[in-house]
Amino acid sequence: MNEKIDFRLGKNWTRCHIGYVPKVLDVTSVTFYGGECHTDSAWKDAVVTLATFRAARPGVLHQPHGRWHGGSESRRYDAGRSYVGSVTGRNGDGPYLDLDRDAWRGLRASTPMSLTAEGLGAVRGLGDPIQLGEVEDIYLPLSRLLRLYFEASAGLRETVGAFLGQQIRPAPFIIAVAGSVAVGKSTTARLLQALVTQWPRHPRTELVTTDSFLYPNAVLEQRGLSDRKGFPESYDRRALLRFVQQVRAGAPEVTAPVYSHVAYDILPGQRQSVQRPDVLILEGINVLQPAPPGALALADFFDFSVYVDARADHIRHWFLRRLHALRDTAFTEPQSPFRGLTLVSPEEVDAFGSLVWKTINEVNLIENIQPTRARATLVLHKGADHSVTRVRLRRF
Repeated sequence: MNEKIDFRLGKNWTRCHIGYVPKVLDVTSVTFYGGECHTDSAWKDAVVTLATFRAARPGVLHQPHGRWHGGSESRRYDAGRSYVGSVTGRNGDGPYLDLDRDAWRGLRASTPMSLTAEGLGAVRGLGDPIQLGEVEDIYLPLSRLLRLYFEASAGLRETVGAFLGQQIRPAPFIIAVAGSVAVGKSTTARLLQALVTQWPRHPRTELVTTDSFLYPNAVLEQRGLSDRKGFPESYDRRALLRFVQQVRAGAPEVTAPVYSHVAYDILPGQRQSVQRPDVLILEGINVLQPAPPGALALADFFDFSVYVDARADHIRHWFLRRLHALRDTAFTEPQSPFRGLTLVSPEEVDAFGSLVWKTINEVNLIENIQPTRARATLVLHKGADHSVTRVRLRRF
C-alpha cells in the first residue's frame, strides 16, 4: 500500500510517498514505517528508509530510534537502508516522478531474472561495465513496467475496436531508446530486447538502430556534411519515418539499410528485414527529436521511450575510454577508416578524441540530444561508474 501524506517538519510542508503505511489514525496523528526524511526550504527532497517514527501531531515529530540533526530548515532521521523515496517537485505537480535507486529497485516485484552472465556478456557494449546486479536493480523493474504498458495497449486496441464495431489487428509495440554517443544506450536497447523476449508470451522482438538511416559517407561528403555526421541533417529522416510508420501499420515486411561501425558507413546492397514483430525497439541519438512544423515525428508512433542520461563530463570520459578500446579492436580491421589511430601513441588518441568530443559530440549533445530528454517516458540517470543512480518516470 502506498499513501501520499503531508506532514510538517519545522517551517516546511513536504509531500512524501510512503511505502507500507500500516495505520492512519486521524488527521493529526499518523503512524507509518519510514526512517529517513529530510526537507529544505526549496521543498525538494523526501527519502524514507526502513525504520519507524511517528508524527503525533503537526509540528511535533517523535522518533523511537536514531536521532535528529541539523537546523529547523533541514532535519534528517537516519535509521537504516533506503526503502521508498520519491519527489515530484515543489507542489507535486511536475510531470515526472523522481525515484532513487532503492525506490526503483523495490518496484521489481516478482519479475524473475531471465538473463545469465553469459547472456549479459553478449549484449554488453564495448567498455560498458554493467553487471547482473545492475540488471536486477534497474532493468528488471523497467522490464516489468514495459510489460504492463504492452498488456495495457491490447485493452486500448479492444476499446477502439468496440467503438468502430470491428476487430483491430494488433500493431507492434514500439520502444525508443535515446541518449548521447557513448552513454550506453546500445547496451540498454540490447538488454531490453533480451528481457522482453523472455516475457511470458515470448513476444517476437526486433531491434533497429537509427544509424542505419544515416546518409552514406559519399552523400555526406557531397553535401558538405562529413563533419556533421550524427547531427539531424545527416539522417534520411523521411526514410526513417516511413520505416517506422510501415512497421506500425503492420506491413508484412519492412527493410532498413545496414550500417557498419567498422566501415563507418552504410553497407551497399545489404538490408535488415523486419517482419511484423510484436515489439520493435528503435535506438538512436535522434529518436525523440521533434518534427518540422506540420510533419509527423517519430515519437508519434512510440508506446514508450527511454532516455539514458549522464553528466557531459562523464560521457566524455566514457567516449575516450571506448575510443581506446576500439583502437585495439575494430580500428585494426582493414576496412576501418580509423586504422591510423592504431599507429599513434595513447596521448595522440586522447588528443584526437578530445577534439572530436569538443567540436562534434558535445555540440550535438547540447544542441540536439539533451533537449529531447523531457520528451521521454522514462529517464535513466547514470553516475560516473555507469550505474543508474536515479530514475525519472513520466506520470502524465
